[in-house]
Amino acid sequence: MEFFTQILDFMENTSIAAGVCFVGSFIFAKIADWIFSFIFSRLVGKTKTNVDDRLLEIIPKPIYYSILFVGFSISIRLLALPEYFTFVIIGVFKSVTILIWSTALFRGFMHIIQWYSRKETQNQFVQARTLPLFDNLGKIIIFIGSVYFVFLSWDIDVTGWVASAGIISVVIGFAAKDTLANLFAGIFIMADAPYKEGDYINLDTGERGYVRSIGIRSTRIMTRDDIEITVPNSVIANSKIVNESGGPHENERVRITVSVAYGSDIDQVKSILQSIAIKCENVCNSPEPRVRFRELGDSGLIFQLLFWIEKPEMRGRVTDEINTIIYNQFNEAKIDIPYPQRTIHLVNKDS
Repeated sequence: MEFFTQILDFMENTSIAAGVCFVGSFIFAKIADWIFSFIFSRLVGKTKTNVDDRLLEIIPKPIYYSILFVGFSISIRLLALPEYFTFVIIGVFKSVTILIWSTALFRGFMHIIQWYSRKETQNQFVQARTLPLFDNLGKIIIFIGSVYFVFLSWDIDVTGWVASAGIISVVIGFAAKDTLANLFAGIFIMADAPYKEGDYINLDTGERGYVRSIGIRSTRIMTRDDIEITVPNSVIANSKIVNESGGPHENERVRITVSVAYGSDIDQVKSILQSIAIKCENVCNSPEPRVRFRELGDSGLIFQLLFWIEKPEMRGRVTDEINTIIYNQFNEAKIDIPYPQRTIHLVNKDS
């Protein structure tokens, strides 16, 4: 009994009690770190995914410093320092703890998002191309939350700030409605992905080119004339988009319509057209080029040559090459290419 009395008398000394609490915080922090390092690491090692391993690398640090700073704060209070110094030191401890937790939350959030984006799930909102969007949104939300808790740690009333921010956000919303429309349209374009960077697209307004970049506010298209067009996302989101690079591959089929005179050898025409496409280096061998006899036209027989090219932007160049060869070989084979003709009969009223 006398032993416990001596311990209580010993602990009544605030300096000694503060020192014991200070040392104890290190001990408890180390114990927590040991538990996460050895015990939980064995548990997560049995799972198939590595996302829990990444999270286990992130969590021990904020827990360690949280226990440490809690012990430090108790030690500072036991020392009975002037109230102003106690308030400042504890406020610093709280602010640093919030900063450490914010950093850990953001890193953990990004690991979870990246893991989920790699899952083989169709029509998912979180994908590799939307990671920059979630990166920015995550930073904004965590930053706002961190600022809020830092204010609370310094006993700053944030009610007035929140009310003012609400009023300001409404005013900004009306003043920048077009910008916000582009922002949300950009988010849905990234999520829905009607096209991606590098795709060759046609808009219903007539623009045609490959997508150079997709931003939060606008999409930039580079035309075949090397002219960059910047289209606001709110406009492009409401447009009809023809993605020539869409589908299972980038290959595109080209159709060239040819008319020959009546009396021409149909088999010869088909053979020449197919031979031209097969020998052209810019035409894909698979699927194989083919020729179709489409129509008995007013002025001639209508044939159509169908073949595939590797990229949509090659269409104009390959069409020019094929048309040139067709014209020359038809001339050599004495195959006439008809053109509209009109016969005019003049009636003599005097006769």
